[in-house]
Amino acid sequence: MKQLASFLYSILGGICIAIGGVAFLSCESKVVGAIFFCVGLFTICTFGFHLFTGKVGYVFEQPFSYTGFVLSIWLGNLLGTGIVGYAVRATRISGIAEKATALCQTKLDDTVLSIFILSVFCNILMFVAVDGFKTNPHPIGKYIGVFLGVIVFILCGFEHCVANMFYFSVANLWSGKAFAYLLVMSIGNACGGVIIPLCRRLRQSVEA
Repeated sequence: MKQLASFLYSILGGICIAIGGVAFLSCESKVVGAIFFCVGLFTICTFGFHLFTGKVGYVFEQPFSYTGFVLSIWLGNLLGTGIVGYAVRATRISGIAEKATALCQTKLDDTVLSIFILSVFCNILMFVAVDGFKTNPHPIGKYIGVFLGVIVFILCGFEHCVANMFYFSVANLWSGKAFAYLLVMSIGNACGGVIIPLCRRLRQSVEA
């Protein structure tokens, strides 16, 4: 039952990010879209839903079984974003799929190295946002970190694997290449997410 509840929270995490993606695609201004995309991570942090990019940063601080937990979150996020993406295609706002298609095509025309690097940068910011929400003693500071982390990664064009799960779904652009690029993004996000925790751990061991 606990595992089922955890997977449900992973699906909900994907749904939240996808709704943020809908808001982003619905805005003409990239800046305004980036601001409203924040509703996804805001909701996840507030209600404790599971997000791959938020949880993967702690993989070296947990038992080995945590890796399986993170992978199940990835699958749940994929399912949640897919549900929203294909549901939107059946509604009157399905026109946002055209914008998603152009966005996805830009990603698919990019190189693997570029995608990987942009994914690493993205999850450095995501870890700052999520860990800041967990550890910042100031209530306002918690949410400022969440909003700034999301806004900056979008404006910089960094790659967030869960957001891209939604974009590929609403654009209906899934292919072998799209899935392979999603895996590269996921690996890049994982690498970016562990940079600060590993450096923090190294500092603690040196000071001990």
